[in-house]
Amino acid sequence: MAATPRFRNDAHAAPEPQSPLVDRKHPVDETLPPLKMFTSGLQHVAAMYAGVVAPPMIVGPAVGLTAKETAFLMGASLFTAGIATLLQTLGFWRIGARLPFVNGVSFAGVTPMVAIGKDRGHDGIAVIFGAIIVASLLGFVLAPYFCKLVRFFPPVVTGTVITLIGVSLLPVAFNWSQGGNATADDYGSTTNITMAAVTLVIVLALRKLLRGFLQQIAILLGLVIGTIIAIPVGIADFGAIKDADVVGFPTPFHFGAPQFEIAAIVSMCIVMLVCMTESTADMLALGKIVGRPADERTIEGGLRADTLGSAVSPLFNGFMCSAFAQNIGLVAMTKVRSRFVVAAGGGILILLGLCPVAASVIALVPLPVLGGAGIVLFGSVAASGIQTLATAALDKGENALIVAAAVGIGLIPIAAPEFYHAFPEDLLVVLDSGISTGCVVAIVLNLAFNHLGRKPDARPETETQDQEPANTAPVAVH
Repeated sequence: MAATPRFRNDAHAAPEPQSPLVDRKHPVDETLPPLKMFTSGLQHVAAMYAGVVAPPMIVGPAVGLTAKETAFLMGASLFTAGIATLLQTLGFWRIGARLPFVNGVSFAGVTPMVAIGKDRGHDGIAVIFGAIIVASLLGFVLAPYFCKLVRFFPPVVTGTVITLIGVSLLPVAFNWSQGGNATADDYGSTTNITMAAVTLVIVLALRKLLRGFLQQIAILLGLVIGTIIAIPVGIADFGAIKDADVVGFPTPFHFGAPQFEIAAIVSMCIVMLVCMTESTADMLALGKIVGRPADERTIEGGLRADTLGSAVSPLFNGFMCSAFAQNIGLVAMTKVRSRFVVAAGGGILILLGLCPVAASVIALVPLPVLGGAGIVLFGSVAASGIQTLATAALDKGENALIVAAAVGIGLIPIAAPEFYHAFPEDLLVVLDSGISTGCVVAIVLNLAFNHLGRKPDARPETETQDQEPANTAPVAVH
């Protein structure tokens, strides 16, 4: 900061050749040649594509949608992810982080959404959408205040939540690996499980052998190769792609007007807090990588874009959107820091969403193949949560106790699904989600042990590891 007045006051300190450097755009605001802009944007789409369509592939069958309706839901998710990404990268007014920040469907909401809409068909989807709209609007209002509360969400909280997200989703991968339909004759057959194992080995081998961009999309390549192998085996279904239109538009409220249920809204509000926590940490990390540190105003704009994108998403039959941290890794790897590159990726996502046949291609992937890749996909979420917990100073204060209690309570719905069977049905929407219960416990215990009752000048134990907040960003795979 002292250098600026020195140059202004000393004519010899600011020679003419240096003036272009003063006017040069920050790399974040630079535009690239059209071809490079497109190919670099396509890389971001490839890195996130499988993550965007996976949540609707879980939620669709769980609520009772047909293969064609699930394919429609996937196309809508691509379309709304594109809108949310444009809000983040281009922005308007005080909305948008204006960083190369990718948004897509959050995995954090998958388990609660399944609990809300399970076997309820279109009504289930309508209730999910209603809860997302309310939670997102509340998040939009809270954004200016939430960005000031980062210290209450240290790695001991975010790491616990991200770990629970991954662990909660692993049973889904195991179910897919068996065939997905417990009533089917071939459920759990050696063919299905072998196909899942083959896909898992392929993904691991690709991650080991490939480099650069191809390594980034190892899971997507594994899905493609696994599906090709599955065709002669006879477990690939071409029904969805045969019925899909080449061009289509995600008709607003295709599944009916949104419905509002208190328990569902409470559950999705908790998910929104989780998403806002993830996005805040990811913005801190990305700001450091691109050389434009994310201040409170940047975080506020980013959270507003997250929540506005999530509020608009149900209008076009999409789900809650949040940061895709794997794309932050892509920015770091390629050194391409332009936000307009990511905006180009957002445009590509919108085009894919307007082409149902392209979206339905993913429906060709047999569930055992998806299950094999899902073990890596969901396991990597849990691994990144553990990585975040490694920075949480678990040897200090009661941090280890916070993690133990939050993870233990969060695992109840997974380890003992009938544990809360005697509780009122409205409460089960929250209690049956290990992510929601674990998040609440982690936040409350962190406040109780590390904040309440301390002297004003006493720093919580969890703040000792927050000197470099960017290092605590959860690498959540969506």
